[in-house]
Amino acid sequence: MIGRVIWFALLIGAAVITIGVQLDREARKTPALALEVPEPFRSGAQPRIVALAIDAGASEMAVSQAQKLVRRRPVPARHLRLLAQAQFTAGDNEASGLAIQYAAQRGWRDPLAQEAMMQIALAAGNRSEAARRFAALFLRGGTDRASLEQSGKVVFPEEHGEERRVFAQIVSGGERWHNAFLTRGARVMPADAFVEIIEISAKDGTNFSCSALRQAQKVIEGKDQTLGERLSIVLQSQC
Repeated sequence: MIGRVIWFALLIGAAVITIGVQLDREARKTPALALEVPEPFRSGAQPRIVALAIDAGASEMAVSQAQKLVRRRPVPARHLRLLAQAQFTAGDNEASGLAIQYAAQRGWRDPLAQEAMMQIALAAGNRSEAARRFAALFLRGGTDRASLEQSGKVVFPEEHGEERRVFAQIVSGGERWHNAFLTRGARVMPADAFVEIIEISAKDGTNFSCSALRQAQKVIEGKDQTLGERLSIVLQSQC
């Protein structure tokens, strides 16, 4: 008899766990279900709960739930960014600023964190830091072209600016994304900044793919003949 009771209890426990885990999984697709997920099973549901509270303007709940999210899973940058958003909604700008900085340092693939940090850096006049955040957004395939074009004009406004050298250092240090930089950069970055960054990188010893560099030169030449000629000099020296 006792064995049967234990058996039924185990079955019920397994059923509860299965339902909780399944609800949590569904909450990732359907945010409205997040609040229905039992507390012990909130994994994917917890970020949804925070986002719902932020959208509803429930600042105290948003901060409380975001803090709980970060305590449970402190590593993901997205969780820190949600905490920053919740704190900003609650009017705690200082704490929000710190949280978004930590999020940006931790998660180069979180576009909202990088966008926020880029704007903070620009507001502070630190275009070198803004260039690093622009690089994070640039490397992310999902960042739309219009956003990069608009940001690039603000981040790289001046010839010989330190921000251009910083970006050139990033390019030089990442051989695996040279082609992506040449292909995308020629289209979304200010043409003069793009050419100068290539010149700096080449001078520092970076070797670009001749075919990708040649294609970039054609794109730039279509925008500005003089800049196209400058890029031709790099092309001739490397190819």
